[in-house]
Amino acid sequence: MLLRMYERWCERNNYKYEILDQLDGEEAGIKRVTVLVKGINAYGYLKCERGVHRLVRISPFDSNKRRHTSFASVEVTPEVDDSINIDIKEQDLRIDVYRSTGAGGQGVNTTDSAVRITHLPTGIVVTCQNERSQLKNKELAMKVLKAKLFALEEEKKNKEKANLIDNQSDINFGSQIRSYVMHPYSMVKDHRTNYEKGDVYKVMDGYIDEFIEEYLKGGAK
Repeated sequence: MLLRMYERWCERNNYKYEILDQLDGEEAGIKRVTVLVKGINAYGYLKCERGVHRLVRISPFDSNKRRHTSFASVEVTPEVDDSINIDIKEQDLRIDVYRSTGAGGQGVNTTDSAVRITHLPTGIVVTCQNERSQLKNKELAMKVLKAKLFALEEEKKNKEKANLIDNQSDINFGSQIRSYVMHPYSMVKDHRTNYEKGDVYKVMDGYIDEFIEEYLKGGAK
């Protein structure tokens, strides 16, 4: 549902997006997805979405129609270009290749072209299976890895300055930034700014600009 929300937001704002990797849940939904968003100020806006998102609804998978609460963590990192030097030693990488999975049709590769890269010192794992070429998938995965390492270093610097404790990788489900409530009432609330909207379905259709604007205006409490 969050992926659909961000896809709709990208379409409304004329941003191009590309799914680099997706792992479906065992029963339903998506366990993990990596999306590349391209456009002017895309990172500047989407960085406001970093954190844990909470959804409250009547689960369509529960025959007793009980209310369920679920959580999803959103991580946003900038794309690192060649002008920024990120030193990655080859001996610090474990590179695995495997057969891509997908919804079927032409999108499914029949060769071991998907790539998983593990950065051993940090434990960061990135995967890419969007391209048919193993080399292209490796290049894209390395870009994502560089972006994550760059964001990690920037985060460390910011925390040293601000003497912060928690970080994105350690974020817990008790520190959600936004709640989407579909039952017993309709409301979306950003817990950083206290900004609220009553039409949860419109927000889930990608109308999150007001939440982003409130955060960028410095409305975080």
